Amino acid sequence: MAEDKELVHSFDKSSTEQVQVGLSTFKGKTYVDLRIYYKASDGEYRPTKKGITLSPDLLPELGEAIRKLIERVEKAS
Repeated sequence: MAEDKELVHSFDKSSTEQVQVGLSTFKGKTYVDLRIYYKASDGEYRPTKKGITLSPDLLPELGEAIRKLIERVEKAS
């Protein structure tokens, strides 16, 4: 999908998978992309179909959802 991608942050999900968060551009529009990448046999990370792409307009809603998840996890601990 992406014509251009800027990696903003990544973290390991496991020894062979990584979550990458970035900005991508498609047909002149910018999108937020959160995607799972797997480590290929050559050692490079490649994207999977597991992920979401959102309009930047939805970032406040995503942030609110993450804040609520953090609160719930902290209460459950």
